[in-house]
Amino acid sequence: MTYFSNLVAGEKAPKSVGFLGFDGVTTLDLTGPLEAFAAARNVAEGSEQACYETVLLGVTSKTFVASSGAMFKAQHTIRTAPSLDTIIIPGGSRLRNTDTSREIAEWLLDRAGSTRRIASVSTGIYPLAQSGLLDGRRVTTHWRHAQNVALSFRRLEVDNSGSFIKDDHFYTCGGGTAGIEMSLALIQEDYGPKIALGVARELVVNLRPPSNGESYFSPERYQPGAEERLAELPAFITSRLRANLSVEVLAERVCLCPRHFSRLFKQTFRSTPADFVELLRITEAARCLASQRLSIGGVADSVGFKSAEVFRRAFERRFGVTPRNFQKHLLENMQKGERNVRRSTKLARTKVRIP
Repeated sequence: MTYFSNLVAGEKAPKSVGFLGFDGVTTLDLTGPLEAFAAARNVAEGSEQACYETVLLGVTSKTFVASSGAMFKAQHTIRTAPSLDTIIIPGGSRLRNTDTSREIAEWLLDRAGSTRRIASVSTGIYPLAQSGLLDGRRVTTHWRHAQNVALSFRRLEVDNSGSFIKDDHFYTCGGGTAGIEMSLALIQEDYGPKIALGVARELVVNLRPPSNGESYFSPERYQPGAEERLAELPAFITSRLRANLSVEVLAERVCLCPRHFSRLFKQTFRSTPADFVELLRITEAARCLASQRLSIGGVADSVGFKSAEVFRRAFERRFGVTPRNFQKHLLENMQKGERNVRRSTKLARTKVRIP
C-alpha cells in the first residue's frame, strides 16, 4: 500500500518537493532528482496529472551558480519557502563546515516537524547531520566523504553498503546517479512501482531498493511486471522485422510461457501476436513500396516475409490491392502530380510579363 492509497480522491493533489540551491552546488545532485520528480505523471481516466510540484529554493538568494558554472534562478529562498512535503538537499563543495551549511541546518531543524521526508544527496548530508536530525541513524554518502562524515559526526552510523539508505523519514544517498535512484524510491513509496518504473524508463536508469540492513530482499519486487514488459514489444518488433518474431520468441523476450503470453498480448493490444507482427510488416512494406527503390521480392524480404507470394497474399488481404498495383498506382499519382506542376508553371510564365 502506498502513501497515496490512504488518501481520499479529493486529497490527491501534487505534493510539493523543495530542492535547495546554493553557490557551488553539484549540478547532477540537484538536477537529477529534480528531473525525476518532474517526470512523474499520473494518468487516470484519460487525463494526466503531475505527481509533484517541484520548488527550487535558494539558500541565500534566488540566484545561485553551480560548481559547473550553470546559473539557476529559484522560485523562493528558504526564508519565503511554502509548506513542503519533501525536502531534498543536494551536495556541493561548500557544505563542509561553512556558513551555508549552518544556515541550512538551522532551517531544517525549524522545518523538520512539518515535513514528511527529508533527503540528502552526497555531501548534502553535512547540514542534515549538523542539525542533529540524523543522530543514531544509519546513513550513507559519497564514498569519497564517508570516512570524514563518520569522524565528524560520531552519532551517525555510516554505511556504504548501498546506493541509498532509508531510516524512518530520512533518506541519504551517494553521489552521481544515486540521487536519481533515491528519488525513484521516494516516487515508488508514494505512487507504487508503475509510475516509478515509467520515470526510470524515461531517465534510462534502474529502479533499485534501498539498503535497509536486511540480509535478503526479493529482486522480483523491483522488476517490471508482465504488462510493463509487453509495453516494450512494439519497439522491439519494429526494430527487427526481418527476424524470427514467432510467439515463442516474443514470449521468451518478456519471460512468459507462450500460452499466457498470447492471452495477455491479445488483452493488451486487442490483436493476436501474429496479426500484430503482420500489420507492422505490411505497414513498413507499404512505405518501402512508395520509395520505388526495391522490387516486390526485395520489399518482402526486407520486412521478414518468407516469400514474395506470402507477402502478396498478406498485402492484398490488408489493403485490397496487390503490392504491384499499389506501387503502380503510387507511381501514376506521382507522375500526374509532376505533370500538373509543369503545366501550372508553364501557365504562370505565360501570364507574367517580364520587362
